[in-house]
Amino acid sequence: QVQLVESGGGLVQAGGSLRLSCAASGKIFSNAIMGWYRQPPGKQRELVASITPGGTANYVDSGKGRFTISRDNAKNTVYLQMNSLKSEDTAVYYCNIRWTFISGTYWGQGTQVTVSS
Repeated sequence: QVQLVESGGGLVQAGGSLRLSCAASGKIFSNAIMGWYRQPPGKQRELVASITPGGTANYVDSGKGRFTISRDNAKNTVYLQMNSLKSEDTAVYYCNIRWTFISGTYWGQGTQVTVSS
């Protein structure tokens, strides 16, 4: 069983920054693909960014140049630095963990990000 605990959400003005953190329990974090997803009000959940065990990152087009995903395997933590935030970034942000060699995926409880214009 893996538990993910997100933190760092909040209310910020447009143009501001937030850093989300996701701490994972378990001993196989270093081999996991970590992702940040978001679900805006009334919309489907979408992938924002992901990072492989080796550190290769991928981003949704709307986040490129503004968001940075990183991981600290020693702390079992993944981060999402969000800069130049826009009102359309308002959503509940979820942390996700999965692996390529075993089935199963886990989600955090979500953290609210609200960007005021």
